[in-house]
Amino acid sequence: MAASLAVEKKKLKNPPLQLHYLGDRVLRQAAKRVSKVDDSIRDIVRKMLQTMYSADGIGLAAPQVGINKQILVIDIHPDDPAAEPLVMINPVIKDFSEELEVCQEGCLSIPGVYLEVRRPAMVEVAYKDEWGRPQVIMAGGLLARAIQHEIDHLTGVMFVDRVENQALLRHELKEHGFTASAVRPIAA
Repeated sequence: MAASLAVEKKKLKNPPLQLHYLGDRVLRQAAKRVSKVDDSIRDIVRKMLQTMYSADGIGLAAPQVGINKQILVIDIHPDDPAAEPLVMINPVIKDFSEELEVCQEGCLSIPGVYLEVRRPAMVEVAYKDEWGRPQVIMAGGLLARAIQHEIDHLTGVMFVDRVENQALLRHELKEHGFTASAVRPIAA
């Protein structure tokens, strides 16, 4: 079954979907649950993967390409053709570790900006795969961080909302042509 969703991990001159950037209202809306996983959803997933690889990303949420659905794709091994990307539909974090890690994050919707964010080190997530089958994954490290980052997008939250060093945040945003007024800080 999975072979029909295979997407070559390469940059396309004209990716199928258009990325939206910090300041675009579409990034701040809560995404709607997917009621039925069908060929139209799999087509969106395929296009999201092609767009993510074209932008050198390791994760992409549907709102980042103007699609108001709870769909995300992740591939923390984009240079390994054998590594399967992770497709999550209607993901829900069921549990997370008390242990927190601070690591640098970036986002395809805020190119060039990389800042430290504190997140749980491990997460347990329930979701449906691209065939509509219920799945549960326990993730740590970069995968856990990518999952949390992308799930945030589904609720209209961006990683810059979680940055604690506000002075550095303002500097980096200005440096890359973004405005700090587009940030919605989340209380720790």
